[in-house]
Amino acid sequence: MTTRVDFKAKNGEATKGELALPETAAKAPAVVLIQEWWGVDDHIRSILTRLASAGFLAVAPDLYDGEVVPISNEPRASERMNTLDWGRAIAQIAGAVDYARAHPHSTGKVGVLGFCMGGALSFASATAIPGLSAVVPFYGIPPQADYAKVTAPILTHIAQRDQWATPEKADVVKRELESHGKSIELHLYEADHAFFNDTRPKVHSNENAKLAWERTIAFLKKHLS
Repeated sequence: MTTRVDFKAKNGEATKGELALPETAAKAPAVVLIQEWWGVDDHIRSILTRLASAGFLAVAPDLYDGEVVPISNEPRASERMNTLDWGRAIAQIAGAVDYARAHPHSTGKVGVLGFCMGGALSFASATAIPGLSAVVPFYGIPPQADYAKVTAPILTHIAQRDQWATPEKADVVKRELESHGKSIELHLYEADHAFFNDTRPKVHSNENAKLAWERTIAFLKKHLS
């Protein structure tokens, strides 16, 4: 179960998001979850709940200011993603990181996890937001980024049949990060783009999603503990 929360973006703008807390009373590490191009929908809320069940305080900033695009309306989702103000989005994500770090139930360690558009924004956040402890992009690569500025270890999941975040692009990013001495794990899956999204039966791959999730939770626990 998630609750609506309010916090300030790094630029001072009022921002909303969804929060899920683990059942334990002890303080927990935090994960900022970045939405797909559909918005903060029920699928994103289900991932927040799964993160909380795994022992994380999880928050998803609402980068679309309340709009949720139906999966049947891919042209609108594409329009929203392509017109997104990335500077504003990074400021909102940074605000969510600050909110999660300062939350009374947080240990202060924060990671970032994102899918599709959120995967690309996760990579971008790794270059722009200081103090992150782990970053996990799923099948998303930003058009450009200064990877020399990355300080957090990265785990990325890429689909072999992805025509957007292609394995070739991911390999270029991996080699660039490694050239700067940065830590990155790249996993490839015999699957299609968005294979983790169980609300999209045409592309969802249960076996690959399960493996990617296990790797993600292990990575987050390793670096946020």
